[in-house]
Amino acid sequence: MARDYYGLLGVAKNATDQEIKRAYRKLARELHPDVNPDEAAQARFRDVSTAYEVLSDPERRRIVDMGGDPLENGGGAGGFSGAGFGGLGDVFEAFFGGMNASGGQRKPRGRVQPGADSLLRTRLSLAECAVGVTKHLTVDTAILCDLCHGAGTNGDSKPVRCETCGGAGEVQSVQRSFLGQVLTSRPCPTCRGAGETIPDPCNKCGGDGRVRARREIAAPIPAGVANGMRVRLAAQGEVGPGGGHAGDLYVEVVEQPHDIFVRDGDDLHCTIRVPMVDAALGTTVVIDTILDGPTELSITPGTQPGEVSVLRGHGMPKLRSGARGDLLAHLEIVVPSKLDSKQNELLRKYKGLRERDRAEVVSAQSEHNSGLFARLRASFSGR
Repeated sequence: MARDYYGLLGVAKNATDQEIKRAYRKLARELHPDVNPDEAAQARFRDVSTAYEVLSDPERRRIVDMGGDPLENGGGAGGFSGAGFGGLGDVFEAFFGGMNASGGQRKPRGRVQPGADSLLRTRLSLAECAVGVTKHLTVDTAILCDLCHGAGTNGDSKPVRCETCGGAGEVQSVQRSFLGQVLTSRPCPTCRGAGETIPDPCNKCGGDGRVRARREIAAPIPAGVANGMRVRLAAQGEVGPGGGHAGDLYVEVVEQPHDIFVRDGDDLHCTIRVPMVDAALGTTVVIDTILDGPTELSITPGTQPGEVSVLRGHGMPKLRSGARGDLLAHLEIVVPSKLDSKQNELLRKYKGLRERDRAEVVSAQSEHNSGLFARLRASFSGR
């Protein structure tokens, strides 16, 4: 009976060559004898290696798809013995990153590489976060060398092939193990994997194709940003080696505390101290809001300590939206601690008119069900 080579690798019969290769590399990293000495794992490693040997060969895979087994009748014992087998190189690549799918050397990475991203932090006031602002920032990054324009060479000179690696970008070494000789690869120490060297480097950048410089940029910060958010400025980061494409610059917002308002997402909170008499009779308080300037807030007669008055739509703008959060005013009732004789007399007359108002001890259960605790419980339960 023909073996299920697809099942051994855990891939579908219509899997692409790349999917088969990825499945094999994953299993090779798990089952290789140098990693997993278990005998069952070694046996399975031989099986998956054989499966990859077969499925990576178009002719053998065609036989498998027709229901046959290309290794029957002297077709080979599997493993790494097949003359056209590329699996050995994939084992090296899975562990050492030094081989391509055919078992040969990788191409050199080249001198020109993309640049890294950069991060810069900027402090913003609450008002700046609310309205949006353009910040002019000083950035210290690598920029394109204006003398060689990224070539890294001096004048009309040209890069030459690296003599150490012969232009391959890597050097190989052979190590002996109980499996036999193992070939490993590492980046060439002379050209650092580029495959070429510059015998006459640029006098300004030393052959790197870039230099460090301090420059000024304008960073547009949109309205509604909050602490910790990042604004991306494309291609404003580090220029890559050899004059490669610049990375991005991220500007992270550090929001400064406000003297009056505390931010909670898109909502703003503040505390208003209301005199006892104003809480009883009602009054109007003017709040200097962030975006709308002085705005009146009505305190209704009979306001109790801990109540919250809400100004809808007077909070922070929602990012990328025209909507706005709310302004929540937490009311703190202020009871006078000292009274003069006239004030004392007036309050006593008022007390005489409110004989039913007396201090009393109430049940903790009653307070739990209908007082402050009930309001807190309702707020947490979303009611």
